[in-house]
Parts: sequence; C-alpha cells; structure tokens
Amino acid sequence: MKVAIVGYGMAGARIARELGRRGTEVTVFGAEPSTAYNRILLSSMIAGKQSEDEIALPTPPDHVELRLGSPVESIDLEAKTVDGIAFDKLVLATGAEAFVPPIPGLDPLPTGAYVLRTIEDARQILAEAANRASAIVLGGGLLGLEAARGLAGRGMDVTVVHAGTHLMERQLDPDGAGVLAATYAELGVESVTDAQTTRVIHGDDGLTLVLADGRTVTGQLLVVSCGIRPDTSLAAAAGLEVGRGVVIDDQCRTSHPDVFAVGDCAEHRGIPYGLVGPAWEQADVVADLLSGVNEDAAYTGSRLVTRLKAAGIDLAAMGRIEGDEVVSFADPVRGTYARLVIDENGKLAGAVMLGDNPMVGQVVQLFDTGDPVPHDRRTLLMGRPGESVSVAPETPASMPEEAVVCRCNNVTKKELTDAFRGGARTPQALSDATQASTGCGTCVEDVAGVCKWLGETVSGLGEAAALLNEVTT
Repeated sequence: MKVAIVGYGMAGARIARELGRRGTEVTVFGAEPSTAYNRILLSSMIAGKQSEDEIALPTPPDHVELRLGSPVESIDLEAKTVDGIAFDKLVLATGAEAFVPPIPGLDPLPTGAYVLRTIEDARQILAEAANRASAIVLGGGLLGLEAARGLAGRGMDVTVVHAGTHLMERQLDPDGAGVLAATYAELGVESVTDAQTTRVIHGDDGLTLVLADGRTVTGQLLVVSCGIRPDTSLAAAAGLEVGRGVVIDDQCRTSHPDVFAVGDCAEHRGIPYGLVGPAWEQADVVADLLSGVNEDAAYTGSRLVTRLKAAGIDLAAMGRIEGDEVVSFADPVRGTYARLVIDENGKLAGAVMLGDNPMVGQVVQLFDTGDPVPHDRRTLLMGRPGESVSVAPETPASMPEEAVVCRCNNVTKKELTDAFRGGARTPQALSDATQASTGCGTCVEDVAGVCKWLGETVSGLGEAAALLNEVTT
C-alpha cells in the first residue's frame, strides 16, 4: 500500500515516522524546506531557551520519501494522485495559518511586523529583536503571552494588546487573569486589555497601534498573535467536506473513504482543536489503521489541559470556567491563584492553577480520571491539607501507575517505568523510548523526577536483592 501525506508538521511527521517504522511505503509532501520541528517550542526558541537543532523532530526511516520545499498544487481523488504521484491512501496534515485580523495597516504586514507560525518567522523575529528595544504583541492568548515573555527575557520592553476583556479569556476567569497580568508586569510585560485596535501606523519610531478609545501603543517590533485558521484550501478544492476544518469521523476519515485528515487542519465532532495533544492522538489512530495494527482504532475527542510555557510562570488551565460549584483562592502578592469548577457529581469539571502550587499534578490527575474531589476543597486550592482530609502533594512514589505524565503523547508512569527497566536510565533515554516530553515540553521536570525516583527505587531493590542473596547463601 502506498500512503501519501500532505504536510510535514508535527502530525504529518509523526504518521510518517510510525508508518515508515512499520514498513509502509510513504511519500511526504512538505511546503517548508526544513525538516520537521516542534512548532509549539518556537516561543522557547524566541526566548533563547532552545535552538533550532533542539526543537527538531526525529527523522523518519530512510525508505520514507520526503519531498520538501514545494507546496502541493493539486489533489486528484478520482485518479488518486498528489501532484501526479499515485497513492492508495491519503493523509491531509496541512496544519493551520496564522490569522491576521482585518485591521488597516496590517495587510500586507508592514516592515517590522511578523506572525509566529513557522521556523522562518522565528528567525526573522530574532534577527529583528537583536536591534530593537521595544515590542508589541497583538493578542493576549496562550501563544501571544509565550512570545511576549520570550521577548521580555531578551531585555525588551514588551506590551501585550488584547481585544478581550482579560488575558486568556478562553481559559481563565477575570480574577485569575488579573493575577497573571500582575505576574507578567513584574517580569517586564505590560498588558492592555479590552483594547480594540482600529489601525496600525508605520512611522520612523516604529509601529503604532491606534486603539478605539484614542490611546496609542508604540513599539519597534510587532508580533501578531491572534489565533490560527485551519488550512482547508486543498481539501475544499478536491471536493472534500469542509466546515471550520476538514470534517473527519472517529477514524479520522474525511468524506472520502481513502482520505484522512489530522491535526490543526481537521475538525472532529465540530471542534478544530489546534493543539499538539489531539493532533498526535489523531496521528496515532491513523497510523494504527493504515498499518493494520489496530483496525478498531478510534479518536473520540480530547480533554484539554493548557500549560503556559514561559519562564517564571507556572499555569495550568483545564475544562470549564463556570459550573455548579466554584471555589477559588487568590494570593496576588505571591502570584498564586487556584480555581476549581466542580459538577453536580462532585467531580472536577475545570480548574485554573497559577503560581507555585504543589497540588497541580493531583488536580490534573483528578481532571483526567474523573475521580471525586476531596470533601475539603482547601487541600487542592492552597497546596496544604485541610482539617478533615489530607491529600499529599503528588510525588513519583504516590502517583498511580496509570497516571499520565506526558499529556501530549499520553505517556503514563507505568510506560516510563517499563522503559526504565528496559534500559532507558536517563531522562533523555526515557524520552527517546516513549516520546515523553517531546511535545509542549512542560513535563520535562516530571519525567526527570520519575527517572530519579526510579533510579533510587531500582538501586534500592538491587541492593536488597543482593543482601538477600548473601543471607540465603
């Protein structure tokens, strides 16, 4: 069977690697000239925390044919060809494009203004930032805030301009967003919210955003981070069903039985996720189906936990913002905020954990498993046991075997343990063996902690076994 993959981003590269490893004949078409890289770590590259080599993804086996640097022009579903190359099965992993709002002065992007979607965008921003003292980030969502923190870490004066009433309004309530804005201010990033930009002026002193209330914000560099839109142009031209994304079923099939779609371009049950975790879950389903490993493989949706990857900021947000029971705790001086949304069954429907809280792992686990929250909510809110029940902060030893350590790759503690016992005795070796920490990167310390604990545990077991052997002999 010949499989063609259009798109060599994170989802396309994962399918190519898995199918190639299983012996399937694969041809990959990539619009960018570079090899696949971890797109969500571009903000870490902006911050100077990681290099291009460090965010590169593993290459597929030699027999996977890569056609890079030439965007696909046409798909003929009747002849089953991509730019004249025949296929039996086709996977669309065309990703998404950065959305640039229709603001006068932004079309086309003026000199000094950029989006952050590709590695070439990151290169241009870094080159510009080297000679600039101030920057504006248009958009106070997750990616915009990560980019802002990265630029501030390079010594720039940064202002985030956000049209919403508060930062990250999809994930945070106003109180949590207020604590986050105050924390960012301490790190050198000013936030201007509820700010509608009416036009952008390019002048000698840089770029000026004119706001609806008459205020202006000026910076020498502008990063536009206003979300993404699924790239559905090829799918639509080929006659496939398209909504907000390419419409797929639970086996990631499109409206054509031999065509699949995954990742940022796909819409499943009305939702275009645009996040790495769902993209890789979909990619694994397609790889299993096309290789015959699991003919019943299915993708039924994702429970999302958003992690902000920015130095000095620890934020996890998940599920709903409002619900039947809401309890919260705020300590703005320490930059700490916790909010739990609990449903009528006493289960966690959503949460926000901002700042240093040792219970974040326990909260994520409760959200994943659907187990009831403790009767005394303070045990999760404030990171200390309450009067009626004690819930200890999660440690590698206390984590159940089925606890998910790496959400992007759905790697559990048991899988890490098995890999360790199989010879992967360092965090990097565990990552290579399980793919843990190769997604958003927020679980790097967790993987290292499990590795350290396993090392101590296995060493202790080894010493005990040796001692027992001496006694019995």
